[in-house]
Amino acid sequence: MVSLAKVGHARRVARKTSFVGISPNRPHPVAVLAFDGVVLGDLAAPCELFGRARHASGALAYRVRVCSARPEVKAGLVALSTRWRLSALARAETIIVPGVEEIGGSLPAPELRALRRAIARGARVASICTGAFLLAQTGALDGLTATTHWRAAAELARRHPRVAVDPSVLYVDNGRLLTSAGAAAGMDLCLHLIRRDLGAVAAAAVARDAVMAPERSGGQAQFMVGPEPAGDEASSLGTLLAWLEAHLAEPLHLEAIARKAAMSTRTLSRRFREGVGATPAAWVNEKRVRRAQQLLETSSLSVERVAAGVGFGSATVLREHFGRVVGTTPTAYRRAFSVR
Repeated sequence: MVSLAKVGHARRVARKTSFVGISPNRPHPVAVLAFDGVVLGDLAAPCELFGRARHASGALAYRVRVCSARPEVKAGLVALSTRWRLSALARAETIIVPGVEEIGGSLPAPELRALRRAIARGARVASICTGAFLLAQTGALDGLTATTHWRAAAELARRHPRVAVDPSVLYVDNGRLLTSAGAAAGMDLCLHLIRRDLGAVAAAAVARDAVMAPERSGGQAQFMVGPEPAGDEASSLGTLLAWLEAHLAEPLHLEAIARKAAMSTRTLSRRFREGVGATPAAWVNEKRVRRAQQLLETSSLSVERVAAGVGFGSATVLREHFGRVVGTTPTAYRRAFSVR
């Protein structure tokens, strides 16, 4: 029996952990939990993305196992035969909890006990879509912010009032406990974990292989039901974002961005909030950090030159934003992920 006190201790540790990195000397063990009623797409996506990731040496970065309590589970229109049991969950360092078709159900006792044990020993656990309902059953999300598909967010909040449910974001990273919105957001979360573990270059390579966007940040808004914008309005923000990414090294004050977009600063801020879930300044600063990650990995430029090259005024400003987004310093990041 795993005490909730141990789960609570693991939850407190999770809040303090963001920058991870994994050893290049052995594949990082990942377990994807399978159970009756599992959403097939949510189960397949982490297998696909983690299975593509490699270290700079070319070695596979992850060893992925799909595990279940019984040899066969029902997944919608198909039945899955799984090779690994819950003992694989006990050895995994990262565990993915896919979505469940019926959110009114609960994890059977063996799976729930195994998941609680994993959290108590400090494993990294991430849920996709309605998998947040299952992760919340462990008690580990109490006192933390979490997300799920926007259609199910109110029900998650009702069932688990101690969880701060944010229905407006793609994923939430609490360090060793992570949750994501719908199926596509689950892919974004997996790519985010790969970026944390292997760096920006490796994550971009996985995204190219999977023909998906290199990054949609966790704070980006979910696509909720609302009035459809007109064609020109719908495309203007995408055009502006592409222009901003191409001009990160330049001064990008709110007034300058608004002039480029032919909008008032107030309208621009509103459109950014609606479209990407962040202010223009926050979005630009995060993109600058991501560009800095790539330069730190692939070049020998000094931290000062990197800061200038991505549009931060000084190395001090870079360190401040880098620490907030990545969870470590530029120098430590370079030591961990440099491919030179």
